Amino acid sequence: MTNRISKGIYQLVEEANKIVEEISVQQAKALLGQEGIQFIDIRDIRELQRDGQIPGAYHCPRGMLEFWVDPESPYAKTIFQKDLTFVLYCAGGLRSALAGRAIVEMGLEKVKHVHGGFGAWRDAEGAIVEYRSRG
Repeated sequence: MTNRISKGIYQLVEEANKIVEEISVQQAKALLGQEGIQFIDIRDIRELQRDGQIPGAYHCPRGMLEFWVDPESPYAKTIFQKDLTFVLYCAGGLRSALAGRAIVEMGLEKVKHVHGGFGAWRDAEGAIVEYRSRG
């Protein structure tokens, strides 16, 4: 017997894009380094180690995002308690759409995600640095 789903990933992403602002790589490049803007890399650590990351981006694994955002969580991170605009990105723009939706629904208001993700950023010759652990 085959499992049947009522919504596929692309429908979920389409719905997410109605809730969280999707920006182009060019818009993201214009935001990089601006006061009050924080890029959030939600890719898996192996992706960062292999491909690098956008300069100044804060790494938050997708699976921990809601826990790090919630100030009541034992895993809460100070960066998410600041009054910043968060620009999320993943490898291709799908995970960041879903992640952005989740944190907007949690109550964060200033959230954007990059259409095409890190792949589009790299293709547009956006700045990339080697990943360094906060360790």
